[in-house]
Amino acid sequence: MAESMRGLHRSHRCTEVSNSNIGEKVTVMGWVQKRRNLGSLIFVDLRDRSGILQLVFDEDSIGKEGFEKAGTLRSEYVIAVEGTVQKRSAAVNENLKTGDIEVIATSLRILSEAQTPPFQIEENSQTKDEIRLKYRYLDLRRPDIQRNLMLRSKVLYLMRDFMAKEGFLEIETPILCRSTPEGARDYLVPSRVHPGNFYALPQSPQLFKQLLMASGYDRYFQIARCFRDEDLRADRQPEFTQADMELSFVDMEDVLDVNERLLKYVFKEAINVDIQLPLPRMPWQEAMDRFGSDKPDTRFGMELQDVSDVVKGCGFSVFTSALEAGGSVRGINVEGQGAMPRKKIDKLVEFAKGYGAKGLAYLCVNEDGTYKSSFAKFMTEEELNALVSAMNGKPGDLLLFAADKNKIVWNVLGALRLKMGEELGLMDPDQYNFLWVTEFPLLEWSDEENRYMAMHHPFTMPMEEDWKNVDTDPGSVRAIAYDIVLNGTELGGGSVRIHQDDIQEKMFEVLGISKERAQEKFGYLLDAFSYGVPPHAGLAYGVDRMVMHMVHADTIRDVIAFPKVKDASDLMTATPNVVDEEQLEELGIAVIPQKEEDAE
Repeated sequence: MAESMRGLHRSHRCTEVSNSNIGEKVTVMGWVQKRRNLGSLIFVDLRDRSGILQLVFDEDSIGKEGFEKAGTLRSEYVIAVEGTVQKRSAAVNENLKTGDIEVIATSLRILSEAQTPPFQIEENSQTKDEIRLKYRYLDLRRPDIQRNLMLRSKVLYLMRDFMAKEGFLEIETPILCRSTPEGARDYLVPSRVHPGNFYALPQSPQLFKQLLMASGYDRYFQIARCFRDEDLRADRQPEFTQADMELSFVDMEDVLDVNERLLKYVFKEAINVDIQLPLPRMPWQEAMDRFGSDKPDTRFGMELQDVSDVVKGCGFSVFTSALEAGGSVRGINVEGQGAMPRKKIDKLVEFAKGYGAKGLAYLCVNEDGTYKSSFAKFMTEEELNALVSAMNGKPGDLLLFAADKNKIVWNVLGALRLKMGEELGLMDPDQYNFLWVTEFPLLEWSDEENRYMAMHHPFTMPMEEDWKNVDTDPGSVRAIAYDIVLNGTELGGGSVRIHQDDIQEKMFEVLGISKERAQEKFGYLLDAFSYGVPPHAGLAYGVDRMVMHMVHADTIRDVIAFPKVKDASDLMTATPNVVDEEQLEELGIAVIPQKEEDAE
């Protein structure tokens, strides 16, 4: 039966007990990790969020009743123990922070009993994710998950500390907002007092933080909860945390400077990693041409090579037809993999098709200098030699080529490069390669919408020297936008904002947004700007992604206390779920059952 802790007060967490406490009485509380009964002695490993402490139960010290009670302890029982700290009588455990001491128990209270858990509470659990997430409250007891969340807490504290010292004000913006369905899908919240009307949960505090600049708050910062109804992946959740900021009377250099110093401070204080400043920068076009990605992982080479000029007159129609259609032919050199079995190459072809390729051309440079290729019969020996030379191919190398529109070629080879880099162990997890990607296109063409869309958002400032081309060549206009990338992950992004009426009006026109539509969607922001708005710029980090890299986790679920799974559901609380009819009636909502064939 569970006992009260009345009269007891915890004096130390488990690993706060040390050699300096030898001979002292302490009171510790936590969970039983394991119990070992040696007959005359019972050893218990006590666990709390700080770590493990060994307790020793000896009948002479705790009495017969206490000793018998200790014999009933099982894993995950919650206990309180008073005792005296002493040097370990048995072998020292080098793997534990408290490995050279133990506590000789003089009293024991069982504060809570526990059923046998569905999986063992241990580091690096091999239990299926579905089970761990169903019992997330148990999974959260695992020491590695606890360390992740404690580090996350420290990172947020360090960010707040740095930003406060830099003169930023922490201001909260609304969670119930107006829907602005320009980007990802909104999560909608029905209004009871305004039947038929809806709030949206914020995808970011973008418009509110710009309003704060118009209101004169100069430097704003917020740890903001954001929501996006989009398909999930390893580094994406439907609700996530942003470290969000906006600054007035600044240009891009000011924003990059404060953020470089922020990153240097946080990474040094949180995980003792020294970041060398200034961080390297790379224009978007260069990133796409060299890495096939606007968030390149620069820890390894295997860069893309444009061989369009080399193959433009060859007899291989896959290459030439792609060039005639305005595309390109590019390749990567997977060094030392020329002997890759055909079966594995075929799998790479299928992988490439998943990224939009019609196929994947390959050429193996054999050790004797001859070639094995999917297209050699269509090209002369001179053409093949020129192609291999352009790819810096050596005996033993595997050359992979994609031919299509630039966007598809970049996607395919960029993904293949990462896949091969991971398989060949070229990504050192202890190497932190930061990179600013700059000069993004202001606009990108959408085949679905049959119009240009803002690559970031409609309030991003164009580069002054490009703006004159907005009518004749909108796709060539670059934005004063910047992303901070770490090891192939976009940690955050931002831009200088438009604050001039004429540029904003023209931007809406280019995006096909009429004055009436702009006023309907963004009227409150445009009205605010008509009363005097300073030049301003900002940036937001994905906190979950940043911490994921710090702890070398494979997924952001391991750095979020209560995450969702791939279909955006919570296995522990069985959410989302149906609600009572009365609630729906009060909101004026009717749920229409899906027909079986529709559901399929």
